[in-house]
Amino acid sequence: MTARLARAKVNLCLHVVGQRPDGYHRLESLVVFPELGDLLHAEESRVLSLALDGPFGVELDAGADNLVLQAALALADHSPTPTGAALHLDKRLPVASGIGGGSADAAAALRLLSDLWRLDLPRAKLAEIALDLGADVPVCLESLPVMMEGVGDDLSPAPAMPEFWMVLVNPGVGVATPEVFRLLSERRNPSLPSRPERFDALDDLIEWLALTRNDLEPPAQMLRPVISGVLDAVRSRAGCRFARMSGSGATCFGLFERENTALDAASELRLSEPEWWVAAAPVLASRA
Repeated sequence: MTARLARAKVNLCLHVVGQRPDGYHRLESLVVFPELGDLLHAEESRVLSLALDGPFGVELDAGADNLVLQAALALADHSPTPTGAALHLDKRLPVASGIGGGSADAAAALRLLSDLWRLDLPRAKLAEIALDLGADVPVCLESLPVMMEGVGDDLSPAPAMPEFWMVLVNPGVGVATPEVFRLLSERRNPSLPSRPERFDALDDLIEWLALTRNDLEPPAQMLRPVISGVLDAVRSRAGCRFARMSGSGATCFGLFERENTALDAASELRLSEPEWWVAAAPVLASRA
């Protein structure tokens, strides 16, 4: 049996800079992947199947609408021989939470099954299959810091970053992304500021993030006012250097320089709000 971690996708910033004639929004975002996520297992089988468990597995259907199965079927179309696999998803990330859980699962399935089925598809072809599954799937294929533009298909390396810690908090409410976009007051907002080649320290990253936004945060707060309370709770923790909502919500994050302060903050949040999902994990240093 082989396994792959489907890392959470966190938008450190998210600018909505336009809308295409087909209705899709043009985005600009700096995306990172902390060291936590769902865990997808696969082993050889003559048929394709999917089993679900984990803290949030009960909230998903293992049927044809599941993105993991859709990814497997899409990849199977490019195999010269009959393919099957027994897939098992340990669903650890909240569903519909703004951190790309389903997209990360689909990307993990593409990578995992490419190895299991001994496929050698070009990177461009794998990215094409990923985009057909959803706008956020291509960015999850490599799970590395990246600048994301367009509808999610225009990817370029992020500036080099130091290692830092992140605390993620979800209040246990789902947010429908189409509803968030529907409530946007402006769909053609200013672009991201120019970015340096590297962020040598967390201070440098935070200084740049202070010039950015998540344009989906205000409409998401209108739909789910609890998000404001989550942000206040994260910001008030000792050692939190920066806090914001990820994606279309409702998961929020806080950035911490040191492991001990992040772990302490996560423990305090679990004690004060036992119904919330709280996790702490590092974002590893990266090169441009």
